[in-house]
Amino acid sequence: MAERIHTTDTTCPYCGVGCGVSVNGTGESVTGMANHPANQGRLCVKGAALHETLDHHNRLLYPEVDGAVVDWDTALDEVTRRLRDTVAEYGPDSVACYGSGQLLTEDYYVANKLMKGFVGSAHMDTNSRLCMASAVAGYKRAFGGDSVPGCYQDLDSAELLVLVGSNAAWTHPVLYQRMVAAKKARPDTRVVVIDPRRTATCDLADLHLPLRPGADGLLFNGLLAWLGRHGHLDQDYIRDHTRGFEDALARAEADSGSLASLAQRCDLPEADIETFFNWFAERPRTVTFYSQGINQSATGTDKCNSIINCHLATGRVGKPGASPFSITGQPNAMGGREVGGLANQLAAHMDFAPDDVARVKRFWNAANMVSAPGLKAVDLFQAVASGRIRFLWILSTNPVVSLPEADRVRDALRRCPTVVVSECMADTDTVRLADIKLPARTWGEKNGTVTNSERCISRQRPFLEAPGEARSDWWALAQVGRRLGYAEAFDWRHPAQVFAEHAALSGFENDGRRAFDISGLATLDQSGYDALAPVRWPVNRQWPQGRQRLFGDGRFTTDDGRARFVAVTARLPEGQPGPGEMIMNTGRIRDQWHTMT
Repeated sequence: MAERIHTTDTTCPYCGVGCGVSVNGTGESVTGMANHPANQGRLCVKGAALHETLDHHNRLLYPEVDGAVVDWDTALDEVTRRLRDTVAEYGPDSVACYGSGQLLTEDYYVANKLMKGFVGSAHMDTNSRLCMASAVAGYKRAFGGDSVPGCYQDLDSAELLVLVGSNAAWTHPVLYQRMVAAKKARPDTRVVVIDPRRTATCDLADLHLPLRPGADGLLFNGLLAWLGRHGHLDQDYIRDHTRGFEDALARAEADSGSLASLAQRCDLPEADIETFFNWFAERPRTVTFYSQGINQSATGTDKCNSIINCHLATGRVGKPGASPFSITGQPNAMGGREVGGLANQLAAHMDFAPDDVARVKRFWNAANMVSAPGLKAVDLFQAVASGRIRFLWILSTNPVVSLPEADRVRDALRRCPTVVVSECMADTDTVRLADIKLPARTWGEKNGTVTNSERCISRQRPFLEAPGEARSDWWALAQVGRRLGYAEAFDWRHPAQVFAEHAALSGFENDGRRAFDISGLATLDQSGYDALAPVRWPVNRQWPQGRQRLFGDGRFTTDDGRARFVAVTARLPEGQPGPGEMIMNTGRIRDQWHTMT
């Protein structure tokens, strides 16, 4: 009788969709998990080819210090010595950490705790800053917290899908195929694609609006004003559940002017704008699905709020088939935000309000708790260039390629006295500049959790032995914490213990004002953690099985429970092209993942 091949259920590491993957044996083949809520068995070309990425070619296998291969104890002792010496001479403000939406939540949690609670530096930021910061700020301004109200099931039941700044057919193919299936099942569903380019996503569109680059906020301000003029507002919802509507509407009316004027400024046919506005008015189940074309803008946060304003004005938040929905680029950008991975956040969706600082300090028993935000990604690397940051730990990212003004980033790292890089690949643009290289585990070897764009926490389970001496990032970070003298605070033996602490902090002194609450998972032991099924947060006493949607009852996580309209003045990009000049914008290549590392 043939031996039965073991199957491991894990999560794809490529994007924010968070697809469930079943792996046969040690990666002989992969299939989509039919019972995973994110993908229901579907995989895109990258996910379907995961098993082809599992070789050890060009892997970083052993720690190195100043070019010499060393053992882990030597490497960690040297990291600790240089970190301690830097703080002693220049203060904690001279130390920084730059993480990644490709880290597992447990890795992220330990990095954040080490930096903000015990090193005493708030300069802990992430490459998620480059793609998700605008969406985060938009949600926080409107809802009081970084909370996506909808879920993927809304794509199945929406009467109108509006895709803005998203080429989902290439960037999130599994969700795009879900949209295709929904449209096929209900042909009356309307799809509007708002994008200066004609992309593959336009194949699904009933209406493509190739607007002037950067005019998205103007278009949605125009929609809000038009809804007001034509009596398509949900006045009861506005009265009972929101604040600030009058100012937002007045600003939108002043901004947009007549439909003809709006069409001219957006560089769109007036009739097409009117069609879009009418469809929005007539179809209460509307999902506006927005991504990097909105976020990666000088006015990205305002663009997010101009979209959210239209949903609040019509009561379309957290209801089946009706929500504003930001779609994440990286696999664990949301998990990183849950643990305070951005420099202006603390763990468990807390900020730098004095009460939050005191709360996190008490929970961690933190020796050197920070009290103010740190430097954000671009500013952080400028501080490296100026000599303010003298010790930098980079984890699971390649900023010499991915950051703006990459040549300046390269020069800054060359001048930085200590650069530590945790990486699975032996030769990246950033690894070449590292003083200390720490070999990290990669997909198939990692053990932890990730959170996708619909708030769904899923397990990444290992099915491979790590090659060489590659170790988990959370372990390396914790070892440095222990060497700095904080053994009790970093005394974990398994990622399940890190996750349990993270879950407990989410419920600590949380009276419902923070939507992120997974305290119902804080008592998981290792076997429970190993068996954890995908679940959308919150997971607590009120929602023990998780919750599909947020805010459907009209109660938000602001001080008074009301959502906030944001009065937005839309601005076109500065430096419009002159005769013979062209506009260049960002795009994605379907089959490539970030910098190919």
